[in-house]
Parts: sequence; structure tokens; C-alpha cells
Amino acid sequence: MSDHTSLDAIDRRILRELQADSTVPIAELAERVGLSQTPCWKRVKRLGDEGVIERRVALLSREKLDLGLVVFVSVKTSRHDEQWLSTFAKGVASLPEVTEVYRLAGETDYLLKVVVSDIAAYDRFYKRLIATAPINDVSSAFAMEQIKFTTALPL
Repeated sequence: MSDHTSLDAIDRRILRELQADSTVPIAELAERVGLSQTPCWKRVKRLGDEGVIERRVALLSREKLDLGLVVFVSVKTSRHDEQWLSTFAKGVASLPEVTEVYRLAGETDYLLKVVVSDIAAYDRFYKRLIATAPINDVSSAFAMEQIKFTTALPL
């Protein structure tokens, strides 16, 4: 199996529908994409088996869970060896407030998306973050407004 899966127009319609609502019954999904149930189910199964559909999840309301503060944390380090990266990666993976982590090219080495309830919660998080591995610099940008949010990939 290659890294890229060949998708036809029906596969893409199925994926668009599932990105909008992964709980849609197979009968309704089949109708929306113009297939009968069995071929639709087989395509969904194949897309899952091939890893195109990684998992199905529920998207939760941050505000209703008192997690309304989003912070983008830039991390700079002078260490770029495998041991440091392993320690740092394990450390941030263990912090539930971190919802995304990226290793970057450029001035910032790592970018974290952090979700917390308020500044005090962020301060507690920050103290745990800096204990994960030696870090040269941590810079935090607090999101003032969410203009766009989607988990849907452009198909």
C-alpha cells in the first residue's frame, strides 16, 4: 500500500459527508452519494482499512467545558538531537492541554496549540511544560477570536 490512496469522485463525496457528520447512517450516506447500501459500506470499510479514515470522533464545545482560552506556544531550543526530541515529545504528549504540536522550519522550533480555561490554568500548564525538557525560549500568543475552525480537509 502506498502513502497516497487513489480516490474517485464517489470516495470524495463519501469523505466530505463523513467529515460533516460521521454518525450518518449508512443508508442515508449511500443515498447522499448515489450508491446502494452495500457498495457504500464497502467503500467506507476500504477507506478505513487503507487509513484514509483514521478514526471517528466527537467534536466538543470548548466553551461549554470551560476551556475557552486557546494559546499558541512557540518553543525554541538549542538542542536538536534525538534524545532531546524524544524527551520533549513524550513530555508534551503527556500534557492534556496540548491539542496539537508541530516541528517547524524557521526561527521557531516547535508550535503548540494549548487549550485551557483561563490565564491561571495556562500558568500551571506553563510550569509543567518548561519541566519537560531544556527549552531556550517560550513565547505565548493568546487567541482573541476564532475566525475559522474546521476539522474538514479540502477534498
